[in-house]
Amino acid sequence: MEVCPVIAELSPITHHIPVTGRIRSAPREKTMFQIAKEHHHFGKQILLLAKNELIKKYKGAVIGPLWSVVKPLFTLFVYWFAFSIGLKGAGNVKVIFPELGHAGGVFEYERFLFMLVGFIPWFFINESIVQGAKSIRENRQFVTKVSFPVSTIMTYTSVARLYVHIFLTGLMYLYLVLIGGKMTLPSGEALAGGISPNIYNLQILFYMPLMFIFFLALSWSTAPMSAFSRDFENMIVSVMSGIFWLSGIIYDSYLLTGNLKYDWIRKIMLFNPINFFANGYRNCFIYNRWFWEYKTELYVFLAELLFIIILGIFNYNRLRKRLPDVL
Repeated sequence: MEVCPVIAELSPITHHIPVTGRIRSAPREKTMFQIAKEHHHFGKQILLLAKNELIKKYKGAVIGPLWSVVKPLFTLFVYWFAFSIGLKGAGNVKVIFPELGHAGGVFEYERFLFMLVGFIPWFFINESIVQGAKSIRENRQFVTKVSFPVSTIMTYTSVARLYVHIFLTGLMYLYLVLIGGKMTLPSGEALAGGISPNIYNLQILFYMPLMFIFFLALSWSTAPMSAFSRDFENMIVSVMSGIFWLSGIIYDSYLLTGNLKYDWIRKIMLFNPINFFANGYRNCFIYNRWFWEYKTELYVFLAELLFIIILGIFNYNRLRKRLPDVL
């Protein structure tokens, strides 16, 4: 099997550790810090491997890694055509903020504008979950052929997705500023055109790193489990379309606020972390709303983040020493 050329640049790690074909487990008292230890002094190599990940995926294509941008842009075009041209009568998206309730009034946003800001984090989330789960199996040469800090495989896979996400977020922001869309305030005032850059936009520096950390930590569980079972990997790929429709990407997950008949559904949806990021990006760019204003949503997510990190550390350290045997 051909080993990736970038491995030659990993000399600080690979040239001084014996090739054993098996990964030794860390002492029990240090297992909680094993992932951090594996990343120590490995930052440059992670960036190199992330770049190589994109190049390798689209090797032989004329436009190369640009295909990672073309696919989501085409998807957005299809939704724009569907809801702005074909289903224009579907109307705007109405939003009621939970912390304000009906007393705060109803905000309306042009449907494509609303969906655009939800789709951008979804593209990253979908790729991070699917490719994160496949990462160890698809890079088995680093596990079975050389002594390699295995947890960095999930990291550079996520960083490769992050490169694309930052580029798409920049394109989205240009669209919002230069073209934008229509929105109606509770007072009845209608606004149209591009948004004005404001301080709320800076919250992207809060939401984007959190999103990266959350789904990286999730891959600490899913990648080793997928390496052990292709059924688990196939299950993840199969359920992603369902997860899309159960998340507030193209509809408002707050819409059920104040409706006692369905309020329990809204409360359950608070436990879907994808909603947190879809709503978070809208906080940044169209809601003009601070991340701490709906405290329940924030606290639920932070609890989930802590749980996913602890679970990821536990699963990774439980399975890592057995990976060479199954790959």
